[in-house]
Amino acid sequence: MKNIVIRDEVNELLSKMKREKESFSDVILRLIEERKNKSFEVLRKYAGSFKENNLGDTIIEERKSFRMREFGI
Repeated sequence: MKNIVIRDEVNELLSKMKREKESFSDVILRLIEERKNKSFEVLRKYAGSFKENNLGDTIIEERKSFRMREFGI
């Protein structure tokens, strides 16, 4: 187990994101998994359809659609 230091506003956001019986570690792991799964969805969506000359443009455009959820404070 490790201790980490986070800013107060990050603590407040994580607290709002916690589900019943979830620890802060659980919240962070869930967010990481959700992000990873989203990345795999994009890869599966476009796998095999790229041409070498537009791969970079496609990746840049797809990244623009990734949004962090906003939580009111």
